[in-house]
Amino acid sequence: MVSYLLRRALQTVVTLIGVITIVFFIVRLSGDPAAMLLPEQATNQQIESLRRSLGLDEPLHVQYVRFLSDATRGDLGRSIRQGEPALALVLERLPATLQLAATSFVLGILLAFSLGILIQVLNNRRFTSFVLWVAFMRQAVPVFLFGLILILVFSVSLGWLPALGFGTWRHLILPALTLGTFELALYLRLFNSGFGEHLRYDYVRTARAKGLREVAVVMKHALPNVLLPIVTVAGLNFGVLLGGTVITESVFNWPGVGRLVVQAVNQRDYPVVQAAMIVVSMIFVFVNFVVDMLYARIDPRVRLR
Repeated sequence: MVSYLLRRALQTVVTLIGVITIVFFIVRLSGDPAAMLLPEQATNQQIESLRRSLGLDEPLHVQYVRFLSDATRGDLGRSIRQGEPALALVLERLPATLQLAATSFVLGILLAFSLGILIQVLNNRRFTSFVLWVAFMRQAVPVFLFGLILILVFSVSLGWLPALGFGTWRHLILPALTLGTFELALYLRLFNSGFGEHLRYDYVRTARAKGLREVAVVMKHALPNVLLPIVTVAGLNFGVLLGGTVITESVFNWPGVGRLVVQAVNQRDYPVVQAAMIVVSMIFVFVNFVVDMLYARIDPRVRLR
């Protein structure tokens, strides 16, 4: 178990270094921030002078080495536009993003779990087809379009919920529904395939032969084994939700990291984009590390790999 833990920890460190490297070079393909900060009538001399003051005139490999050196001390640069530490700006917006992502994650898991168990217990083909059809239809609708539909129905037409903003639990309902229901079809497919496989095994036949009710067979015997692949997918899905908040936050005017990144990209604010991507990537990698540990705890066979 210790060797497995050390191997996973090393993979996590290598992944973070790779993410930092890719983010550093990719964001610099979006344009020259010096030209964006100055007015259109600025001369080339003024642009070059600003580039020198920002350190953008140096070769990329020099900028990269300096960035890595500063990052090890927790310094991810200062916002070009606002002049404040980029990491502080990201951490200020992070709670709102985590709140939205965590609520959407829990909502999606609970909804899929309830429907998956209900499908197996009822064992009704029409009900199963209807639930899967609704789930696939939801996944076919883009996040931004589904969010706009919810706003039109529940905010504009019915007036039940606020369309935009942040602050109360009522503001959280529509964006959480938008994100949380997107992966519902994936979870239901995993539940159906898992139950379809395990309900044919001998240990399930034995449980039924003992006279156990179908609910007990599904919940006590089949479900723990069905959950194994879902644990891994759920961990990956949490990272997807963090990335998906970019669009959702823009639709619902949610003051999270996603909106901050969109603004920083438009303004060519390299340090803020880098800081946001690194923080989100660190959370994503950490969550997957925890999922790996949990999976190894649940299934001892994983430790032998």
